[in-house]
This record gives sequence, C-alpha cells and structure tokens, in this order.
Amino acid sequence: MRTERKLTRLDRVFARLDREPERPTHIDVPRMSRHRVVLLAATLAFYLAIVWSVIITSWLVRFDWQVMFFRPYQQWPEIHAFLDYYVVLGQRGPTAVMVAAWLGWRSWRQHTLRPLLALGVSLLLLNITVGAAKIGMGRLGPHYATTIGSNEMWLGGDIFPSGHTANAVVTWGILAYLASTPRARRWLSAVSAVISLGVGLTTVYIGTHWLSDVVLGWAAGLLILLALPWFEPLIARVEARIFAVRDAWRSRREGTASPVLEPARAGGPPSATAPVGVPAMRSSCETSADEEPAAHEPVGGPCTPRSSVHLVPAPHTPRSERTSAAPIGSRRPPQSDRVTRGTTPARPLTGG
Repeated sequence: MRTERKLTRLDRVFARLDREPERPTHIDVPRMSRHRVVLLAATLAFYLAIVWSVIITSWLVRFDWQVMFFRPYQQWPEIHAFLDYYVVLGQRGPTAVMVAAWLGWRSWRQHTLRPLLALGVSLLLLNITVGAAKIGMGRLGPHYATTIGSNEMWLGGDIFPSGHTANAVVTWGILAYLASTPRARRWLSAVSAVISLGVGLTTVYIGTHWLSDVVLGWAAGLLILLALPWFEPLIARVEARIFAVRDAWRSRREGTASPVLEPARAGGPPSATAPVGVPAMRSSCETSADEEPAAHEPVGGPCTPRSSVHLVPAPHTPRSERTSAAPIGSRRPPQSDRVTRGTTPARPLTGG
C-alpha cells in the first residue's frame, strides 16, 4: 500500500518560496488611532522628563555614576567576548543591510515598495532626530568624563541619547510594524523589544554609555515607530509615483524595440518583414490560402490584390522604375497603353 510522505516544516517553507509573487488583496496599514496618539504623547513626555533630569543633575545622574563605578565588565568578564559581538545588532550599517534584504524580498513577493520605503523613512527620521539631539546636548561618555558627579552636558560629546539603542528599536521594530498578521506583529514586537533591551544594557556593560543614555535611546526609537502612520500617505504617493515612472519607461522601451506596423486594409494581417515606410505594398501582394497566385505576371511588376469580382488597380509605378520582362536588346512598343497579354507587338520596318 502506497502512502504519501508527510510534509515537514522545511518542505512547506520551500513550497512557499516556489510560488509566484503575488500582491496581497489587503495590506494592513497601521493608522494613527487614539490609542497610538496617547502612547506617542506619553513617550514624548517621558523623553522630555529624562532630558530634564539629566540637565538638572538629579538622582538619575548620580545613579549613572554609581553604575559606572561598579564596572560591570570587570564583574562578569566571562561574557565580555559574546557581548562584543551581540552589540553589533545595534549598529546601523549591518542591521540596516540585513533588514533591507528581508524587506526587499518581501517587496518583490508582494509587488509593493511599501516595506522598503517605510524602512527608509524610519532611518531618515532616526538620523535627523537622534543626530540632532546628540549634537545639541553634547554629552560626554563614561570613558571621557571629567568631573565626578556632573552631567557632562555641552562638552562636545555625542552619546546622549544612545544611537545603538535607538537604532535597535527602530530597525528591528520596523519588522513588527510591517507584519501582515496580528499574531506575527505580537511575536516580532516581543523579539525586537528583547533585542533592543539587550543592546542597550550591553553598551552600559561595556562602558560606552550612561544608563540614562540607554533609557533615552529607547524612548527616541519608540517615538519614531509610533509616528510612522503619519507618513503612510507620503509613502503611498511616492510608491505610486515610482510605479508610474516604471510603467512609462517600460511602454517607451517596448514601443521603440518592436514597432507595430499598420495593415494596408482594415482586417488585413500586419506584415512582420515589410519596411516601415511601405506596409501597403507588402500587404497588397499577399494572397489567401484558397486563392491561386496570378499567372504570367511580369517580374518586378506591380502587384494587384485578388478579388472575387474584379481586379483592383495597384498604385502606379513609373515605367522607368519597372524591371523589363522582354529579352535584352528588344524594344518596347512606343504606345503608352499596356499591350494585351498573348499578342506580339508589330516590329518597325528597317531598311529602305
């Protein structure tokens, strides 16, 4: 008895990869709901509170110094080698390449540019907001601190907020933002939260950031993800514009590569080998399958289409351009009228 082999998870994955690309009938685009607006306002208030706490050198700055003097990299040196590689998950270059490769494949499968455009918008917002905050507040890191207990602000640094942490929140969180199902969105949100939390704590362990830098980096990345629905109309317009330019370029390329020749008469088949300028002469010489070709036609003479009732005259060709059908040396009759076939023209008398 023959039994069918049970498909494994890997078989189902490859079967899905072998399918033709198709655009989903419904793409769930997040909207700026009231719940999201409340979260955005709360995150923005938390962001401003952290900045103000550091500026006034509150208990948060003192806690930063306590963590720095604790020196976690000396307390647990056995995990230092692993965390040196793990922190790469927060670097902008490698993570952007990995996520862009995945989203590019999704764009090709779904015939949409929204995933790549959403990633580009989020990274652009990240560079503008976080970069401006870093340069504007100019805080020095733990390795370059000058005065114990100070907030180290406006001294030319560039670590507040933490770029690694904010980049991890945005880069991995965009996968959850673009998830196609609610279940996938929940799982990817949890995974991105764990990765960004681990990256932030790793920078504190290594000693490159204060703890307040990491907390502000989490808030900065979350603000970008919560504000993305405001940019969805812009993403849709850019996608439509790109597709319009692509379609115009394709039609222009196809029009120049394979020009369409109009037939000589309505209903007649177009000729593939006729010159571009004279499609009518080619089509007038074609005969259907149930008709016989005209007999005793002169070589190179004008072709006349076969009709069931009468012959339709072909376009006039000057006599100087016609190919002579008579033997070399003979002369045509001087009459301008065409001589009836089968008769011999009278030759002129020579001599006296």
